[in-house]
Amino acid sequence: MISALGKAFAALLVGCYKIIPDYGWSIIFFTLLSKVILIPISVMVQYNSIKMVKMYPQMNRIKAKFYGNSDMISEENYNLYKKENYHPMLDLVPVIVQLIVLMGVVEGLKRFNVSDTMFCGFDLSLIPAKVMGRYILVPLIAAFSAWFMCYIQNVANVLQSEQGKVNKYTTMGISVGLSLYLGFFVPAGVALYWTIGNILAVVQLFILNACISPKKYIDYEALKASREELDKVEQYHKTAKKEISKENQAREKQDYKRFFKFGYKQIVFYSEKNGFYKYFKNVIEFILDKTDIVIHYISGDPNDEVFKMSSDRFQTYYIGENKFIVLMMKLEADIMVMTTPDLQTYHIKKSLVQDNIEYIYMDHAMGDVNLSYRKHALDNFNTIFIPNEITEREIRAQEKLYNLPEKNLVRTGYGLIDDMISQYKPSDREGRSIKEILIAPSWQQDNLIDLCIDEILDQILGKGYHVILRPHPQYVRHFEDKLLAIKEKYKDHEDFELQMDFSSNKTVFDADVLLTDWSGIAFEYSFTTLRPTLYINTPMKIMNPDYKEIEIEPFDVAVRDEIGISVDTDKLNTLADAVHRLLNDEVFSEESIAKIREKYLFNIGKSGEVGARYIIGKLIEYSKR
Repeated sequence: MISALGKAFAALLVGCYKIIPDYGWSIIFFTLLSKVILIPISVMVQYNSIKMVKMYPQMNRIKAKFYGNSDMISEENYNLYKKENYHPMLDLVPVIVQLIVLMGVVEGLKRFNVSDTMFCGFDLSLIPAKVMGRYILVPLIAAFSAWFMCYIQNVANVLQSEQGKVNKYTTMGISVGLSLYLGFFVPAGVALYWTIGNILAVVQLFILNACISPKKYIDYEALKASREELDKVEQYHKTAKKEISKENQAREKQDYKRFFKFGYKQIVFYSEKNGFYKYFKNVIEFILDKTDIVIHYISGDPNDEVFKMSSDRFQTYYIGENKFIVLMMKLEADIMVMTTPDLQTYHIKKSLVQDNIEYIYMDHAMGDVNLSYRKHALDNFNTIFIPNEITEREIRAQEKLYNLPEKNLVRTGYGLIDDMISQYKPSDREGRSIKEILIAPSWQQDNLIDLCIDEILDQILGKGYHVILRPHPQYVRHFEDKLLAIKEKYKDHEDFELQMDFSSNKTVFDADVLLTDWSGIAFEYSFTTLRPTLYINTPMKIMNPDYKEIEIEPFDVAVRDEIGISVDTDKLNTLADAVHRLLNDEVFSEESIAKIREKYLFNIGKSGEVGARYIIGKLIEYSKR
């Protein structure tokens, strides 16, 4: 192949020599001709690079949102690339083409035989490493041209200018190093080709920027804002990392040893962070109350409130994520319960020392398992506690479609809603004359705060309601500046309140109407208070792009127009009318929503008992093996 390439390029060089009968100038003419021929590829790459930088604000926010979770960041970026029809490999095309042309030039010059190979006082047929002397200037000039090209590209190239210093200087180092090699160990004519090519690349860059200006396509203000948001998150995590004390490191080591020293365990629960105990609460409390089983509870958060509850029969352990990965592979137990999906798919694997552990999945949201989880996210669990019939039908359909073994599906219901129902006291709302609207959005990309919060507030403020904006805790954590700007903008509206204290459910319980996008709080609110939800149809979060492979309407979609009203983002001028309907139409009365709750929720008030009895029965069964 290289031989054929060399013959072809030799023929092209001979053709250029016939037009310009000078060895050096014919190489320069050939270089210019090759750049002209490859202009379509350069234009394609320019557009592709612009498309990439256009996505940077979204990519920065994805990185900020899932900071530290490389799997989720890769997954979200892949979905973004697919949505925007971006092809990362296109940026490699010019590099590959350039290397092919370079190999052709090296081989072609070996076959390009002319009597006079002198140019500017240098014999271009000589290899500098063999003759040295003043020929050492050849690699130095080639290296300088590469440095100059990279310097200009780092400033003016639409994509390289937005890359970090490490990427910029790595590329520069490789290019300069390659140029030095070419200058020393191949004929000087190749170094001339390379040097002129670098200079022409700079000229071409300015021409492309003038003809296809990135400023026409890229929102640099949004890019700057997203970069600042990401910087803030990175700084937060750097500070948090520094604050991980030696005490916690020693504590983790001690708890890790204690976990394995305890011996064989019947049941283990795993919580990713503080606050997740509420999803296990009803099950754990029933087991502790009705049996003498010892429960082992692992938390990845050293400040988890659960450590205050430790006892002889409720053993708690602080194990960080990295240690937990190892712990899981060494686990010996009858049952492992967790709310973390993607078991065996990403970093968390099943035990390597015991192959008959029953892995139970309990959901930490009441969302749709086919739409809101990555494809195959629950495939490796043996048992799933399910809240409703739609979830059951979806999992059975997935098993059939993907030829998976049937899982144990336990019709439990949803413990968090059971707890909220038990805490809720309708009498606390009596005597109130002003209706409350609670705005509680998700923190997913394109949530209603980012998309249309001003339009929403303009429609419902001043209409006789008290409006409370209660953002997601993660949104507060990452984008507090945005929220403070909203607070400042509406500070003169006495009927508006920004709430960032999440210690109580009182705000949720007191609201007469909930306004949200795709947040799971809608189910918790409406199924607890039996009051309606007003949905804003922001772009739906789809974790599984193939969710339509099973022909079942997702739970999130099916319930949406039964417990409330959906309003498109281009029809926000109808919000006031929608609120009025929700407050006055019998379709949205407590009696009506109670019937919908019965339809979509198993074992209301008894989910913990049902789940616990299943576990107890299984532990009795396993004790006999």
